[in-house]
Amino acid sequence: MTVVTGSLAACYNAGKSGKKIFHYNEFNGISSLDPAFAKSQATMWPAHQLFNTLVEIDDSLHIVPSIAKDWDISEDRTVFTFHLRNDVFFHDDKAFEGSKGRRLTAKDVEYTFYRIMNKSTASPGAWIFNNKVDSLKPFTAIDDTTFQLKLLHPYNPILGILSMQYCSIVPREAVEKYGTDFRRHPVGTGPFQFVAWEEGQALVLKKNPNYFEKDSAGNRLPYVDGINVSFYDSKATEFLLFRQKKLEFINDIEASFKDEVLTKRGVLRSEWDGKIILQTSPYLNIEYLGILFDSTNKLVQNSPMKLRKIRQAINYGFDRRKMVLYLRNSLGTAAESGFIPMGLPSFDSTIVKGYHYDPAKTKQLLSEAGYPDGKGLPGIKLFTIAIYADMANFIAKQLEEAGIPVQVEVVQKYLLLQMTSNSEAAFFRGSWIADYPDAENYLAVFYSKNPAPPNYTRYKNPAFDALFEKALTENNDSIRYTIYQQADQMVMNDAPVVPLWYDKVVRLVQPAVKGFKPNALNLLELRTVRLD
Repeated sequence: MTVVTGSLAACYNAGKSGKKIFHYNEFNGISSLDPAFAKSQATMWPAHQLFNTLVEIDDSLHIVPSIAKDWDISEDRTVFTFHLRNDVFFHDDKAFEGSKGRRLTAKDVEYTFYRIMNKSTASPGAWIFNNKVDSLKPFTAIDDTTFQLKLLHPYNPILGILSMQYCSIVPREAVEKYGTDFRRHPVGTGPFQFVAWEEGQALVLKKNPNYFEKDSAGNRLPYVDGINVSFYDSKATEFLLFRQKKLEFINDIEASFKDEVLTKRGVLRSEWDGKIILQTSPYLNIEYLGILFDSTNKLVQNSPMKLRKIRQAINYGFDRRKMVLYLRNSLGTAAESGFIPMGLPSFDSTIVKGYHYDPAKTKQLLSEAGYPDGKGLPGIKLFTIAIYADMANFIAKQLEEAGIPVQVEVVQKYLLLQMTSNSEAAFFRGSWIADYPDAENYLAVFYSKNPAPPNYTRYKNPAFDALFEKALTENNDSIRYTIYQQADQMVMNDAPVVPLWYDKVVRLVQPAVKGFKPNALNLLELRTVRLD
């Protein structure tokens, strides 16, 4: 068990006397507080407290103002002019004259976006503007409160892109003063400001007294005085701390104690009633198995999965509903439609037809592919990480019964990421969480011009690419959704992936926590949280 170091413990305890401190544990740890590196949920959560973006996503998944109070779009939809608030200030910091945080201007937005694109920054988010923004002068600060963005061609999801944590506005002075150390000394405009971070031990943030947002009654946000993040890498320890009321909530429920807390139908067991609160909501995340599609790769050339009928046979060969019921305690929905998950407006299971459990269909496809009852079918290796081993073994057992021999190999998370990025795994577990609420986010996973990530399967289909590109410039929502559905169906027919389940946000929350609502992006929203 990790122990909070003396200096941070003192800082934390000083803040605790009479103060309302929100505690949570980050099981995965964090590598940077620089929003240009906010690639994972673990890094997005603190970035969301420390920084703001031009626009943001509300609970209904609509784009709403943040630093930008409103914006205009040119007739050809290639020029976006944002009108900024004039009451947004950076946190007090030594980087500024007199250590006093200065007002944010359009120059800061311009600087931030160029910084993301700059190769020397090496941001994993550099791709967000690739082939989207004007190549000569994409970003312009017209005056202190007016910022202009120019696109190469109409691109409907651009506002969603600007809501991503990568696009959090940072001040040049702080980035230049701290250099590479900006990752551990962040300066933003967010509702909370940085106090201290002992890597692998604890992160402490305090309320920003000058935060620009107020509630409907005119009270300045946020309500709580600070945030304390621990980094215990044991889910058992995390659950114990939660039971001892030392954490305000835990995100997701570890398989080892799911049955202790939930029924198989995903309802809180009666002994926990009144003691904890279960929060669930649709989550824009799909869990899937990826199948390498690149016909030039030797792994694919030597694999039976190069045949579409084998990929389809795998998709029909196991019971997703049973898997979600018994291994997930019904936390999720069997993915029997497309790759685009529930929760997005373009999702329609009556239009996009995926795969369901059908052993007879698996048998038929194996026979048509030249492997009757699986005879002569070479063994297939499925790579996964430890926490999904039970799920992988469930699938492997059912596929084995259908005549498809699958061997599960458990590897470290970093190794699986390396293997999938380098096309070294022919069959692997993956998940895709939306960066912004548009189905384009999911279909981009199959666009052949995208590298890995996001195109880990190296899927390539010119007809799909044409549909994908057509959708990006379509202004009419209903027409665009129809194109998304056609593209999704095309992917399902080719079967470079095996969708498993559409996810749910699952949180266990202390009864004293008020105003803490889950959302489909699973962003940690603490501005309006109160602790009774």
